[in-house]
Amino acid sequence: MSPELKPGIEFEWTYVVPERSTVPRLYHDTPFCLDMPDVLATGYMVGMMELACVNGIMPYVDWPREQSVGVHVNFSHLAATPPGMTLRIRGKVVAVEGRRVRFRVEAWDGMDKITEGEHERMIIAPEKFNARLAEKKAKACAEA
Repeated sequence: MSPELKPGIEFEWTYVVPERSTVPRLYHDTPFCLDMPDVLATGYMVGMMELACVNGIMPYVDWPREQSVGVHVNFSHLAATPPGMTLRIRGKVVAVEGRRVRFRVEAWDGMDKITEGEHERMIIAPEKFNARLAEKKAKACAEA
């Protein structure tokens, strides 16, 4: 992790809302969701905010030897967005505490501000992370 990864770094990212991100399509295996509005699902929106943060700090990590995983999200979903619209996501690093990075993030769909909130990511070494995950999988299989 670069010592230049510090509070104050700002970033912007755009993303076209895909058809697969709407409530009925994302949760197609849950019958009551099929009747819900064909708009961006909150869970998918949160994922896009996470990806914007990953993209925003890429110049400051030694990818792929260093990566980041989300550890906390706190977003309000303020307006509905149909598929096909382009989101403009803006963020800022507000704190770097060891390997933990905190962000403030907002997004607009060209007509409305659709979300605002905070996100935290942890910088990881993928080989260590994956080794712990493999141990967990092996243990879960042994107990099944």
